[in-house]
Amino acid sequence: MIRKLTITLLFLLFCATTAPAQQTPPPAADSGRLAALSVLSILPAQGEPGTTVTLNGTGFTSATTVMLGSRELPAQVVGGRIMTFELPELPPGAYALFLKRDDGATTRPFNFVLQAQKPVVSSLIPDTVTSCATGREREVLVNGANFRTGTRVLLDGAVLTTRFISPVMLAFTAPTLPAGVHQVQVKNPTDASSTVLALFIDAKPEIANVSVGREFVNYYELIVSGRNFHQNSVLVVDGKRLATGKQLVGEREQLVYGGCNQMTYLRFPYDPTPKEITLQVVNQSGEESALFTISAP
Repeated sequence: MIRKLTITLLFLLFCATTAPAQQTPPPAADSGRLAALSVLSILPAQGEPGTTVTLNGTGFTSATTVMLGSRELPAQVVGGRIMTFELPELPPGAYALFLKRDDGATTRPFNFVLQAQKPVVSSLIPDTVTSCATGREREVLVNGANFRTGTRVLLDGAVLTTRFISPVMLAFTAPTLPAGVHQVQVKNPTDASSTVLALFIDAKPEIANVSVGREFVNYYELIVSGRNFHQNSVLVVDGKRLATGKQLVGEREQLVYGGCNQMTYLRFPYDPTPKEITLQVVNQSGEESALFTISAP
């Protein structure tokens, strides 16, 4: 009897001593909070505003902040050893970079160079301007990024009057330029420049249409429509060159310049029978239009 009572008491005592131990959770391991706050690497070591910087080190917590100069920056901690943050809009230069933890621990300062943000150009609309274009036809939009008030467009190195539309779009008016390819570049007030885009000035004459105009007793008008016609352009009629201005003695046929898009050929036919006439416009630069054929007297 005494033996059974002893066994029962021992069993109850065992249960009483083991039950509380099963209900108590184990202490959470939090070695990261106990580690010294340090930075082992900074990538990249310098950058432009908007660049994401990654710090590798120890002792990071969710309350650890990044200090860049006197500016406290929001940051994200990944796994206690990696921290990322985005470079803010600040004047370019060297700044002290260090971390500050909520328990007051800080790292030593590191020199970090904030570079001037470079403008980025991606396209021109249009990328070709005809030499005779006027007004809004000469306006060119520059698409890109990182533009700001004070950003200027450079054309072959010369600064142009620039219209700021948004951080991703500028506008300028193409000045009078020789035919060919010209370089367009963008420069921010910080002197940071973009890469170069090509703007093509098209001066090649083009005949779009020829029609019969007014008819007179012994001549009639052939209206030549197109583009890139100049005051000194020549109209070649079946191989014969006809220029504007004063005609030679004995010459009756004339060419009247009506603007970049029109010339009028005063034709004196020998008979009213229609025949094929081949026309071509040649500019002083030597650029020629395609041949245009019309049936007329």
